[in-house]
Amino acid sequence: MLAHIKQNIADLITRIARAAEKAGRDPAEITLVAVSKNHPVEAVAAAAECGLTVMGESRVQEAAPKIKRLGEAVTWHMIGHLQTNKAGRAARLFDMIQSVDSYKLASVLDRAAGEAGKRLDCLLEVNSSGESAKYGIAPVNASGLISGICALQNLCLCGVMTIGPFTDNEKEIRNAFRITRNVFDKAQEIAGDGITVLSMGMSDDFETAIDEGSTMVRIGTAIFGSRG
Repeated sequence: MLAHIKQNIADLITRIARAAEKAGRDPAEITLVAVSKNHPVEAVAAAAECGLTVMGESRVQEAAPKIKRLGEAVTWHMIGHLQTNKAGRAARLFDMIQSVDSYKLASVLDRAAGEAGKRLDCLLEVNSSGESAKYGIAPVNASGLISGICALQNLCLCGVMTIGPFTDNEKEIRNAFRITRNVFDKAQEIAGDGITVLSMGMSDDFETAIDEGSTMVRIGTAIFGSRG
């Protein structure tokens, strides 16, 4: 397992570097989040041993034993939809919540973070494709939520996240990423220099995302293989 994951990571880092260089960017600007959901803790430990320091999980219950085992060896990001009734536990477990898409959720996370004595990093999730099956705030409504999150005491808004459209049409994918980049630019106007993270791009579309300005890609299959 270790050798396989190590080779996958090496290949992936090469692809990220090529995509960045093609876009005239420094590969060091791009953070790799290893999407470890649905993969056993042994695989996550192997990825950490290979030097990956940021892991992405989608379910609080699944993530908890992995976090207990690996702890502070890596940074933990919640990348899946988060229900408010699980937000308290998520605030205690994770270092960043990438999927904040409502003021109600932000408020619950803010309160839970305060009770845990921490300041919790978060991203605003944007539904840039308009697909009804996806979570995320509509781009047109993003500015108000950005301002609302910034007024909270225990949340630190670091940027914006999106999931690309479920299509092979590169024009549609690029359009969604450009919409998200526009929301990111607006967030910088509202909140200032603290907005540094543009999280977009997964195993099938991260090279396009990098070309459109992504600073964080979330990769699972290209590292760990197909999920169980």
